[in-house]
Amino acid sequence: YIVEKLSGQPLGEFFKTRIFDPLKMSDTAFYVPEEKADRLAKIHAIGEDGKLHPNPQMFGLLGSDPTVPPVLPLGGAGLFSTAEDYTQFAQMLANDGELNGVRILAPRTVEMMRTSHLSPQAETTMTPGLGFGLDFAVVLDSAAAGEPSREGSYYWSGAAGTWFWIDPETDLVFVGMIQHQGPAIGEIQGLSRNLVYQAIMTTDGNGSRH
Repeated sequence: YIVEKLSGQPLGEFFKTRIFDPLKMSDTAFYVPEEKADRLAKIHAIGEDGKLHPNPQMFGLLGSDPTVPPVLPLGGAGLFSTAEDYTQFAQMLANDGELNGVRILAPRTVEMMRTSHLSPQAETTMTPGLGFGLDFAVVLDSAAAGEPSREGSYYWSGAAGTWFWIDPETDLVFVGMIQHQGPAIGEIQGLSRNLVYQAIMTTDGNGSRH
């Protein structure tokens, strides 16, 4: 509501003109145009028989017809996109707000976004070793969090098996999409982090590679 009042544009139009078009995110919107409907992936879930089945509630709060623009676009959920588009956005964040000569955010803004702003009391509600910035979970202590992501990494997950993380120290951007709802999401996300970090060659202060 605040964005619409200040910009004079509907939220979807503001996102398109100020974020999606400049970043060349041509397949991201609050709905899927009819001509792109055949590219829409189905979301699956584990049925009572233990097998994967299309989820009849695949769009949840987004409505039953993804080709129809929502009456009330949400600032925190509801976009349709592709792995390529999502990576464009994540890379912009990793570049401190800029991509291919286009600046979307100021470096200081990105720094604030990936800095935990939780009070000590609020941190007790998080997984140990994690904080929360402006839109992202932030790794404060990788050992306490029980994951290989380095301190200063930040990430978030979507409701239907989408996730990303950014590790500024290793200049790493990862985007994952499995179109799934259920406990397997957490397992796959953890596995993806382990495999990626196992594949990274790093150099210590003595020049030794490991």
